Amino acid sequence: MKKLLVIVSLLAMTLSIPAYAKSPVKRAVVTDHYKTVIDRSPYQVEVCEQVTTQGGDPTAGAIIGGLIGGAIGNQMKGKNAGEAGAVIGAIIGIENEKKKGTGGTYNRCYIETRYNETSREVYSHSIIQFEFEGRWHSVSFVK
Repeated sequence: MKKLLVIVSLLAMTLSIPAYAKSPVKRAVVTDHYKTVIDRSPYQVEVCEQVTTQGGDPTAGAIIGGLIGGAIGNQMKGKNAGEAGAVIGAIIGIENEKKKGTGGTYNRCYIETRYNETSREVYSHSIIQFEFEGRWHSVSFVK
């Protein structure tokens, strides 16, 4: 750190009073470096899309309901209970599938977060390069 302070002091004296002293620093170049910063600001939008649905299948409802109703009917005592359970189950299955409707298209909406992005260049650091006693040296610093 002391060496850096001595070099910077010598350089400052060299640049500020070149007419009064002979400087050991021959040349010096200062380069500023910048970096890109991206700022993001969120905003929300409502997004809607059309969705197509299929209606219920009464045949599948009848088969599934009939099987379940028949199995329940077979567990009961009585003449033709299994068949009656199957018929009642099939009717219930058909009605359940009818409740699902015939299908169609509807709008589905939801809120989505999006971002506005802006980029800007900001100062990062500087590098001074100088020749001292025939050798080039460089020092990074922040203004």
